[in-house]
Amino acid sequence: MLAPIRIMLVDDHELVRDGIRLCLSAHPELEIVGEAAGHDQALALLAQLSGQADGAGLPDLVLTDLNMRGPDGLALIAAIHERWPQIATLVLSMHDNTEYITRALRAGARGYLLKDGPSQELVQALGAVMNGQPYFSASVMAQLARSQPYGPEPLLTQREKQILALIGSGSSSKQIARELDLSVRTVESHRLNIRRKLQIDGQAELIKYAVEHKDRL
Repeated sequence: MLAPIRIMLVDDHELVRDGIRLCLSAHPELEIVGEAAGHDQALALLAQLSGQADGAGLPDLVLTDLNMRGPDGLALIAAIHERWPQIATLVLSMHDNTEYITRALRAGARGYLLKDGPSQELVQALGAVMNGQPYFSASVMAQLARSQPYGPEPLLTQREKQILALIGSGSSSKQIARELDLSVRTVESHRLNIRRKLQIDGQAELIKYAVEHKDRL
């Protein structure tokens, strides 16, 4: 039997967290391993969980709102992507405007759902994101299709662009790790995220892409 997907919930409304927990309780393949009411509490809990052996206590995915008291969900997504790039982030928000959507994606989110959607869509989104596929509510997809304000590279975070540029300059993961003061494992996680976003299958294709586009990064 496959291990369940480990999920952390972040929303400053307890009632919302209760509803999500109830929705997911019917799915044994999904396990809630932590809850937080905001940015600071979420990062503190992640730091605590990362202290367990090999970070085994960390969630696979953080499901977060955007509007919260204190630093918002965008800041949380960016912080998670920087410190634990192996953790996927999925937005569950009431906002469906393009600015919120694109800012979330640029921060590192792998999907964006609206709170007025059906509960089954949340379950589908969690599965899709954990299988390496982005997931967006239908109305979010429509917003992105209408606006089309960016090519693939702007969807990368600043750290991902930095790593892609170094790949294009011929640096290995170990060299990148030394230059950016990161672990090799973190660099490899960033490389995987870059490939997912750019829909690139292998390392050779990633290197080719990086070389061809390094002047744009």
